[in-house]
Amino acid sequence: MKITKKAMKKVTLLSLDGGGIRGIITCIILRYIEEQLQHHDHPNAKLGDYFDLVAGSSTGALIASIILCPDENRKAKHSIQKGLELYAEKGESIFQVSFWERLINPYGLFNEKISQSVLEKNLIDFFGNLELKEFLKPCLITSYDIENRRAKLFNSWNAGLSTDNFYVRDICRATSAAPTYFSPVQIKSMYGQIFSLIDGGMYANNPALCAYAEARKIPFAEVLKNHQKANHPTVNDMIIVSIGTGIESKSYSFKKLQKAGKLGWVSPIIDILMSANAETVDYQLCQMFQTLGQRNQKNYYRINPSLKNASPAMDNVRRSNIENLIQAGLSYIDDNREVLNQIVQKLIRNKI
Repeated sequence: MKITKKAMKKVTLLSLDGGGIRGIITCIILRYIEEQLQHHDHPNAKLGDYFDLVAGSSTGALIASIILCPDENRKAKHSIQKGLELYAEKGESIFQVSFWERLINPYGLFNEKISQSVLEKNLIDFFGNLELKEFLKPCLITSYDIENRRAKLFNSWNAGLSTDNFYVRDICRATSAAPTYFSPVQIKSMYGQIFSLIDGGMYANNPALCAYAEARKIPFAEVLKNHQKANHPTVNDMIIVSIGTGIESKSYSFKKLQKAGKLGWVSPIIDILMSANAETVDYQLCQMFQTLGQRNQKNYYRINPSLKNASPAMDNVRRSNIENLIQAGLSYIDDNREVLNQIVQKLIRNKI
């Protein structure tokens, strides 16, 4: 049966930035979207049943993986509340650094700033032996191969067709290996190939453009077994929702950095690289969608709240800061309900 252009549904993409504990902001916004889906469409609605591809870098990849976990009926297993609980309850043990470690190892100058063992234990406890190919929908998770000096992108739709299949817990560990915070990691594919990886946020802290490029390759009608979705969709066929972990507005003094040297640049350079590439991706996608017709121009959403009183640090797990991150997310929702409700209605219309 031939599907008319009018009957076709948009391919819906969700892209989630990196940002450590600031991923709480992402979870708060996604929780509002999920609650509205439950109110307007189905009481048991979960985000994984509405997005056709979910992309993430670092902390965003962890959230993406939670969203894409399947239950026994190949429906989304977890509500986004699960992600919020993981950050609020486990965040302190994952990101906390003792006073003594801070004293002898400021900024992670002598070894990684945070112990990897707690993170790895939590990933094993949560994901167990779940494999990449078992994800509910296509994904795009970023990391960087330091030995071969190239991006390593994990996608689930291709994992079952190739040798590129991994345990989800290992992928999450790899994409979270932010230099000076966590050490690099070696992970092994299900076929025994070894990769030496660090955080994908080094080149794609905002992975929305990577998600777009990945979506262009995917035969969604075949993968999702529904011909209302386009195979190899163009930008005209997509809705992209890109969520950041808070706008970083910290400025750096010209005089202080003018003669800072290598040591003085350690902290600023990582911060600047991550925020600058996120802003560049937003600019590029804005320009792409501006070339479309009036209706389709509005199918790209970049959501990146002000941090308000929250710390920009990726590892500040003080209870007061976690509360400030939650408040930053809630404040954004209060000011942008109309836009968020538009997203909800589009997700309902384009669900299969």
